[in-house]
Amino acid sequence: MSTGNRFDALGEIDRETQLVGATSGLALLAVLVAFLVAAQYAVYPLVAFVAVVAYGWYAHQENTAAVLMFFTTASTIVVLGLITVYLFVKSIPAFETMGLDILLKTNQPLWERASNTYSLAPMIWGTLLTTAIAMAIAAPLGVAGALFISEIAPRWAREIIKPAVEMLAGIPSIVYGFLGWVVVTEYFYRELQLSNFSSLMVAGIMIGVMALPTVVSVAEDAIASVPGAMKDGSLALGASDWQTIKSVTFPAAFSGISAAVILGVGRAVGETMAATVILGHQQAFPDPLYDVWEGTETLTSLIASQYGIATGTQLSALFAAGVVLFVTVLALSIGSQFVEARMRRRLGGEQ
Repeated sequence: MSTGNRFDALGEIDRETQLVGATSGLALLAVLVAFLVAAQYAVYPLVAFVAVVAYGWYAHQENTAAVLMFFTTASTIVVLGLITVYLFVKSIPAFETMGLDILLKTNQPLWERASNTYSLAPMIWGTLLTTAIAMAIAAPLGVAGALFISEIAPRWAREIIKPAVEMLAGIPSIVYGFLGWVVVTEYFYRELQLSNFSSLMVAGIMIGVMALPTVVSVAEDAIASVPGAMKDGSLALGASDWQTIKSVTFPAAFSGISAAVILGVGRAVGETMAATVILGHQQAFPDPLYDVWEGTETLTSLIASQYGIATGTQLSALFAAGVVLFVTVLALSIGSQFVEARMRRRLGGEQ
């Protein structure tokens, strides 16, 4: 029996190990309950959990490792569930006060503590604009970069370019925001003689640069997964390298490339610090709506700029903004997984 099958079959774990697993599970549950009810007492079940695991590791290391990996996986799901429930529960007062107006209200006042009025519509619009600008940069450049790295670049260039692109992901978002504010915003303000210093355009540009590593990495993996036999067959029929890339490689990897763009959108939607540094934090629609040179607000920058001073319904409205972001990113993640699964079925010959 393989290792995976042995861990999956409960009968392969002896009674004593099952007792260790059950006891450590109860201790871990006690830690969670104590943390939620009386945090000062959480240390006692935690010590018990560590002691049980230490004994299990000494006496039954292999099976104890399997139990620990199960608990790790289960705790991830539990934490995600707790975050989801907490987020939705804390947003209920805002939805009770505003109803659907919290998402759809477009007339003044839009965000005002005095009248207890809070609408996320301007921030949703600002998020859409910055995301559109970001993906207009990240999608074409990312896909082109992935094609170059995977299909065109010589080996020595690939070994330099790919790590360099991936290093972009390691730069803190606050640094991108600061560079956008000091360099890019200053340039546009001076050269275009803008009436205000901050703008959605600059935020979108910087977020697009930040989303590039995600698009390049995922798209390059999708392109590399295209079977070599497909490319070799095209070349054997007399097609050039470019014709093969255009007519065989790109169509075959299109689902995976689409997933890369979707993940890039998720990266752009959820970006916080760069938008917070660059934007002017005006809870209003740009006038006109398509004016990307206005420094309005996004959902993430709204939360980052107001969580420290928010109370009551205003704080609940910030949680509602978190719900909108959570649902949006979740939908994008599920969509990318679906697209990637479709690509695997196609390349595997299944329809």
